This record gives sequence, structure tokens and C-alpha cells, in this order.
Amino acid sequence: MSENFSEVRQTIVQLLSHMRDGKEIREYLSRFSGLDQERFAVIKVGGAVIRDDLEALSGSLAFLQSVGLSPIVVHGGGPQLDEALADAGIATERVDGLRVTRETAVPVIRETLTKANLAIVDGVRAAGGQAAAIPTGVFEAELIDEDTLGRVGEPTQIRLDLVAAAARAGQAPILACLGETPDGKLVNVNADSAVRALVQALQPYKVVFLTGTGGLLDAAGEIISSINLATDYEDIFAADWVSGGMQLKIDEIKRLLETLPLSSSVSITKPKALASELFTHAGAGTLVRRGERIFALGSKAELDLERLDGLVARAFGRPTVPGYWDGLQLDHALVTENYRAAALTTRLAGSIYLDKFAVLDEARGEGLGRAVWQRLIDYAPDLVWRSRTDNPVNGFYFDQCSGAVRQDEWTMFWRGERSMDALQPVLQAAFALPATLEASS
Repeated sequence: MSENFSEVRQTIVQLLSHMRDGKEIREYLSRFSGLDQERFAVIKVGGAVIRDDLEALSGSLAFLQSVGLSPIVVHGGGPQLDEALADAGIATERVDGLRVTRETAVPVIRETLTKANLAIVDGVRAAGGQAAAIPTGVFEAELIDEDTLGRVGEPTQIRLDLVAAAARAGQAPILACLGETPDGKLVNVNADSAVRALVQALQPYKVVFLTGTGGLLDAAGEIISSINLATDYEDIFAADWVSGGMQLKIDEIKRLLETLPLSSSVSITKPKALASELFTHAGAGTLVRRGERIFALGSKAELDLERLDGLVARAFGRPTVPGYWDGLQLDHALVTENYRAAALTTRLAGSIYLDKFAVLDEARGEGLGRAVWQRLIDYAPDLVWRSRTDNPVNGFYFDQCSGAVRQDEWTMFWRGERSMDALQPVLQAAFALPATLEASS
């Protein structure tokens, strides 16, 4: 077994082992299984991933099938096409980012993309999964500008019969970016255009871009875990470290999401991390959502306490104790505009203490909780909080904390570099706090 495939299996085993009672994966499987299979996810794969990371891609797709999910894969083949065209003595030309496709290049492009398509299919089958090769027959397209671009088409219609049949048969449909004009001429279709047209037709729950970097990177070269376009778009474009390529990618994703329901999202991750991105709250790449605005508030008077109380009760499955809101000495509140996620902090023994982090299940799946969490740790990098030891969200907390200590039914978490002596006052004060939620029935 190759090193790449072993690494994928190890990642999946680690993912499952950290799910403790399985609540997290069951939650996502329940949500995904309620969808038509062809509406579960559209995954875009670039040619570089096929060239460099095929076994990781194949292993991840086979794993999804092992839990009953068959995403639709749309792939390009940029590096492969550059090489094949060069071997055929055909120069590569681009206009506004689109590959010029003259008549002589069409047979080379068809053969090269078909080979890439079959490579993915064979890889999935070798990893124990099932896949259907669909290099053509899905995208009906019109020529954009034949004089300038040659045989390059823009999708005008999506034929879903082949895709639906494969998905219903439990096979992952593997689509190449090849289209046909109404009169049957083969055309080259830009991968982003193909994905956008397919997404508009299917309205999938998830859209995933698989890349070598595993996500969008910040100024320090670290992966940005989440982007809420409603709140982050302008700040990202104003940042001097954001490249033109990243701006184009975010704009493309924004155009995609504007055609989808609010619950949809776009994930950018590595092939080996696909399962973690789809099945865990913490994710493993960059999650981009249209989002809803997150309000930062400094007093209880600014909050709709009735809606906030309802959010807490739904998120935790039990209501707050009588008098909780009257006694809350609020330091800072982060609340989404539709009251589907919130974080409330107080001051305790000289530290910022997270009193409540409440996120509805569907908001977790959308990445809204992750967006609130990011805003929270930006506000309070040295945050302290507690959680009942049997809380299924503790896996996420352990990933996020700098340290933790358990006492009876509580686990205390903290972020930041502080000695245990410095932490003792706030830890003792937090352990001594009364319960804020009614006991489980």
C-alpha cells in the first residue's frame, strides 16, 4: 500500500477515533442522508491534485461511499493539457484566463481529459469504492467567441440523467469539463464555469474545492479556517497580503454562493482531509459561507434575551436556570443576526470567561459556529471556559485549547500561555460557579 493511501486511512481512523460517541458524525450523516444523493456535494478537483495526490483523493471518495454518500466530482486537467499540447506541438494560449482551443487541439484535449477522468475512476475502484466515468454528456454549451477563443464554450444547460443514474446506483459520478454544442460539436469548458452551472442546477448542500494548499492562506501562510462573506468580504479585499489570485477565488465562490440557499457552503481543503472537513465542526480547511452578520454587543440591553434564551435552550437541549439572565454580568456578546449562534463572556478573577457558547446544529453544519468562535478568540486570545466532561463538543474544545484540567463533572479549558499558578484564581472561581442550565431530565 502506498504512503499517500496509508496517510488517508490514518487520517480517517483518527477522525473516527476522536468522535467519541459518534454523535458528531451521526449528526452530519443524518443531515446528508436526507438529501437526494446527487444533491449531497459537488467536488471540484484540479489537474494538479490528480497528478500529485490521486491516491488521497481516491481514498477519501471511497470513504464517503463507505458511509453511503456519493458526491459528484468535476475535474479539470490544466497541467496534463499543457504537457499533452506541448507534446503535440500546439502552443498554449490564454485570453482572460480561458484556454484558447483551436480545432487541432480538440482531439488532444478530449483524449487528455478522458484519461484524467478514467484515472480518478480507477483510483476510486482500487480504494474499494465505485465510480462512474462521465467525461461528456452533461454540459450543453454555446461557443463564447469562436474567432478569439476557438472551441471554448459556456454551459447553457445541464443534463442530469447520467449523473442521477450513477448517484442512485451508489457510484460517484466523475465529470470532465467537456461540453457539446446543440449541434454536437465538442467544446472545452472552463472548470469554474462548469462547476457554477452544475451547482446552479443541483443546489447541493456542499461545494468543495480540493487543492494542494488545503485552504486559503493568511498573511503568515496559515490556513484561514472560516470566511463569513457577510462580515469578512470587505476586510479581506482591503488586506495588503491578499493576492489577486485569492481575490479571484473568493469572487468566484461568492458568485457560487449567491445562487444557493443560505445553508450551503463552499469548503477548500486537501483530498486527505475531505472527511474531516465534511464531518466535523472544526473542519480541516477553509469554510466559506454567505453567512449572516455577527454583532458584537457590550450590554444586555442590546440583546433580545427571549430569542437568546431560546437559542441556548435549543442548543443545549435544556433551559437556563431561573434568574440566570438577571444575574448575568455581561462582558461581551457575539450574536448572529438570526440568533442561531452566540458567545457570551463575563469577567471572572481578572480573566475573560466564556459563560455560554451556543450554536444550533444546522448552524454548526454551515460553519456559523466556527465563524463566531473565530471572532471570540480574536476578542479574547486568553479565554477561559468550562464544559461538562460528557459534553460531545469537548473534542472541538480540546482542539482549540492550550490546556485543560478536570474536576468532578467539569473540565476547564484555557487558551494562551499562562502558568498554572497564574491560572489558579480563575480555575478555582470557575469550578465553584453554580450550574446555569436545568438538570437533564
